[in-house]
Amino acid sequence: MKIAVGSDHAGFLLKESVIGHLRAAERPYRDFGVLSEDSVDYPDIAAPVADAVRSGECDFGILICGTGIGMSIAANKHKGIRAALCGETYSAHCSREHNDANILAMGSRVTGPGLAIDIVEAFLNTLFAGGRHSRRLDKITVIENK
Repeated sequence: MKIAVGSDHAGFLLKESVIGHLRAAERPYRDFGVLSEDSVDYPDIAAPVADAVRSGECDFGILICGTGIGMSIAANKHKGIRAALCGETYSAHCSREHNDANILAMGSRVTGPGLAIDIVEAFLNTLFAGGRHSRRLDKITVIENK
């Protein structure tokens, strides 16, 4: 499993914490930036992360900005992307189990590093349940393809 990781300037420090955890857990990842707290526009980071997930280069993505809202909106504009903004582990678990989310979005100004790591693990360790949830995702795909 390879994970695409990206943040804007507001999410940089939390992204570095998440990457440190991924490295320690020996989870392969690709860092799409940013590399400092210098100001950037979040859609410029969300796009290549979404493209990496959509193309299959990476299995999942993690995007971080100040609130996670901008990143999740930007990522969800890409066909085939289901980015879920999660601020606790239950939502992260359900986003995978029920919605087959492929990108996790988090907010560095609302989520501390310890909780963020727990959220990442809940997201990455939960399988999609399929069944009735697949029918619902198929309906979202129809809307997406209009």
